[in-house]
Amino acid sequence: MDLFEYNMSRQFNETAPLAARMRPESLEDFVGQEHILSKGKMLYNVIKADKLGSIILYGPPGTGKTTLARVIANTTSRKFEQLNATTSGIKDIKDVVQKAKENAGMYNIGTILFIDEIHRFNKAQQDALLPHVENGTVTLIGATTENPYFEVNNALVSRSYVFELRPLNRDDLKKIIYRAVEDKDRGFGNMDIDISDEAVSFIAEVSNGDARRALNAIELAVLSSDPDENGRIKIDMALAQECIQKRALNYDRDGDNHYDTISAFIKSMRGSDPDAALYYLAKMIYAGEDPKFIARRIVICASEDVGNADPHALQVAVSAAQAVNMIGMPESRIILAQAVTYIACAPKSNSSIMGIEHAMADVKKVTVSGVPAHLRDAHYSGAAKMDHGVGYKYAHDYPGHYVKQQYLPDELVGNIYYEPSENGVEKKISESLRRLRGK
Repeated sequence: MDLFEYNMSRQFNETAPLAARMRPESLEDFVGQEHILSKGKMLYNVIKADKLGSIILYGPPGTGKTTLARVIANTTSRKFEQLNATTSGIKDIKDVVQKAKENAGMYNIGTILFIDEIHRFNKAQQDALLPHVENGTVTLIGATTENPYFEVNNALVSRSYVFELRPLNRDDLKKIIYRAVEDKDRGFGNMDIDISDEAVSFIAEVSNGDARRALNAIELAVLSSDPDENGRIKIDMALAQECIQKRALNYDRDGDNHYDTISAFIKSMRGSDPDAALYYLAKMIYAGEDPKFIARRIVICASEDVGNADPHALQVAVSAAQAVNMIGMPESRIILAQAVTYIACAPKSNSSIMGIEHAMADVKKVTVSGVPAHLRDAHYSGAAKMDHGVGYKYAHDYPGHYVKQQYLPDELVGNIYYEPSENGVEKKISESLRRLRGK
């Protein structure tokens, strides 16, 4: 490093935002994403061996996409070029490709091209890049917050490994926060800072897996606070709430309030109170609850508490869960709200769950001689000799596609497990079953 580079580096550390200064420079310093970056994982191995092929990094903001690209830049012996899709065009792509060809031809050095927000490239720009990725002139690292299978050229995706980066968990964020407070070279380690564990936990909780958001809150807390008479800056819960512009809720994802809230949420939907259900939904979203967890509870409620009273409820809930997985927050709150209000307002029935519970109880306690002989499999040689399938009546051969015959084992004949309610669609089901059962 010459004097100019040294001065630029020092100026960067003094003026750059904390989130930029605290970017790790090696894989060993990288926090989170163990599912793809722990030792022994494929991505970790190819980065360490400098054998990286084209990849697309996909995940929400603040999860480390750009940081990982910088780590690769520090690790590789290849040339590293960077473009941002919001400000770059086809000419910029051509310039990088030309440099890559020169480096390959003159020095036998490959080139890695990092494109941030690659989903913002239009089709023409992506098409201009494709042949150079395909022939290996450049190794692509694309970063996007959007699902690449929907937003990136299929040909580019097919020539790349796609790695999904997940929101950082609270422990990861707490580690990043403490590192920023203690780091003397890039963080605030040269200042006397007293930050409460409560404040750290709160910032980690409400940052929604976004390291940049957590670090911005810490930086604002430090820079906006005056030291006390002892020169110490104190960051408590009140200051943390002010800096991240969010009120602390009594909601711990591992504590009683979490379970109390989800219980009230489900019971409100079951009790046909859409207003209460929306309130508890809003509380969970505000507190940073995983929207996929919420969606799963809605799916269960749709089947357990609505069931066949409105069969569409399960379709709505499952569609919502799939959409949440596809869209992500904050827009997913709209999808969740639609599903919640539909389930809450739908006619209710727990007949399905009661039916399976009663049937499970009989499975556990009643010993049966077996499946009735006329229902047993008859699709093999010799079945008829054992009377398997003999006497079975094929329902579609009879009027109304129904014929009365025994289906339950002998020991359970007459047992009724499914008793539909008189609500919604189940009222018609109930009438039909009464006719079929002869009641």
